[in-house]
Amino acid sequence: MMRALEQFLLTSAGGALANVVRINANVLAEERAGYGKLVLGRLYANAKSLLGPGASKQELLGPVSHGIVFIDEVDKIRANVGTQPNVRGIVAQEALLTLMENENVEFEVDGETLNTNSSNMLFVAAGAFEDLYDSVLRRATIGQDVAPMKPIVVVSASGEVREELPFQLRDYLKYDDLFRYGMTPQFLSRFESIIVLDDLSEQDLARIFVEPEGSIFRTSRDYFARFGVDLQITRSALLAIAWDASRQKRIGARALRETYRRIIRELEFEPTDRADSGKRVITIDEERVRQAIFGREGAGKR
Repeated sequence: MMRALEQFLLTSAGGALANVVRINANVLAEERAGYGKLVLGRLYANAKSLLGPGASKQELLGPVSHGIVFIDEVDKIRANVGTQPNVRGIVAQEALLTLMENENVEFEVDGETLNTNSSNMLFVAAGAFEDLYDSVLRRATIGQDVAPMKPIVVVSASGEVREELPFQLRDYLKYDDLFRYGMTPQFLSRFESIIVLDDLSEQDLARIFVEPEGSIFRTSRDYFARFGVDLQITRSALLAIAWDASRQKRIGARALRETYRRIIRELEFEPTDRADSGKRVITIDEERVRQAIFGREGAGKR
């Protein structure tokens, strides 16, 4: 998402506003004394590439002071894990907090100390917060503070009927949940908004599976094309794959790869032998998808 934002800013808003750096949160835990050099140094290097080598230091400091800092995997720097303090997480939160709340920050470039104002920087942090999902789900399941969830009936691709509890994290999430998870109040208060992304819909997953240039299906087609085989998929099969992947809400689009692997793994070993006689074509239809999904669910029952 941040790469898309960076590209959007480059094409629509001009280079000076497109100064975006992406940093893994764990890196901050290792740079306690040099967080300014780490973050601001990257912003400065980005500004130099955006404005060109002829830009002066003062010109480069403009994009630095209005940079966008994206901290990935922020859930990995929680201040506690269970009942035990997580020293690395505490250090990383403190390092980032210091950078966010200081208006004038010094950093070093090529042996020279520069000063910039960080009050106009935008800080964005993101993470999966896997344990958070589980803890809030437990609270929602037993009905604390909110109306308990009501089960809904779903029908699997194999025709099995079962009940599931519909759960959206945003409907139940509270600040206290994040505090208990290990995000300190001082750190969390520096962010103006907390956003929980929607689960990918079946339509989204179907598009992700076939449309992007490096999509799973396009990559698979290229593989079969090396053997002179044209790999095809029917629309009903595509929707069945997307439906199965949509049930695995915790891993997003990665679920497509797990579902597809079960469908395609036997075909990949001997692609030419599996092709329709005389046509050099392999077609993935809904029946093949259903057999793969049914086989997985049957194995789970055993």
